[in-house]
Amino acid sequence: MEKQRLDKIIASTGKFSRKEVKALIRQGLVLVNGSPARSPEEKYDPEGVELIVNGETLTYRRYTWLMLNKPAGVLSATEDGRGETVLDLLPEELQRQNLFPVGRLDKDTEGLLLLTNEGGLAHDLLTPRRHVDKVYYTRVAGCLAEEDCRAFLSGMILEDGLQCLPAGLEILSAANGESEAYVTLREGKFHQVKRMLAQCGKPVLYLKRVRMGNLTLDPELSPGEFRFLTEEEVELLRKG
Repeated sequence: MEKQRLDKIIASTGKFSRKEVKALIRQGLVLVNGSPARSPEEKYDPEGVELIVNGETLTYRRYTWLMLNKPAGVLSATEDGRGETVLDLLPEELQRQNLFPVGRLDKDTEGLLLLTNEGGLAHDLLTPRRHVDKVYYTRVAGCLAEEDCRAFLSGMILEDGLQCLPAGLEILSAANGESEAYVTLREGKFHQVKRMLAQCGKPVLYLKRVRMGNLTLDPELSPGEFRFLTEEEVELLRKG
């Protein structure tokens, strides 16, 4: 693999920014193949170098995968002149890694959004042929009933003629003129959850994605917070 700057290799692990790496090198806290690093500009094969930083052994990440709890009001885009994007929520060193959102969430929808720079796997997760399940928690106006569950399961045809794949609707509660439910889709058409529930006469009041494929939103992440996926979680995505 092509050699890269030491500070870039270490920053790719998500543990330290490049600025922090430079400070650690000055303090003698970065060991490269067992010897203290001399400069952040030194170049190494990132897949062959052994790194110990501040006493911790680091593993190079060829690709970056992040789990973000997207807050409402933020756009699922890399750049957009209309407002803040999900990349604006990341520190500068991650903004430089050519990350992009895997799919999209509406501006007012919260929850699980993956960010990566691995195009192949991202495409596999989004391709209609693979039918990766996406689960949403929703609160709606009106009382959901079993007839709504049957409508979702049968594959609804929306007013504009869109034929939806069979979907899941699990009612959690229905009282006082509102309902809570989980919606499971195997596709991701524009505003699809909102459009399907609106056709049932139950407009969405709140929407949050809680699962994508085998990956569930980390409950420790507050809106706007992110973390790196573990190697095990990335493998779960590969397996679908």
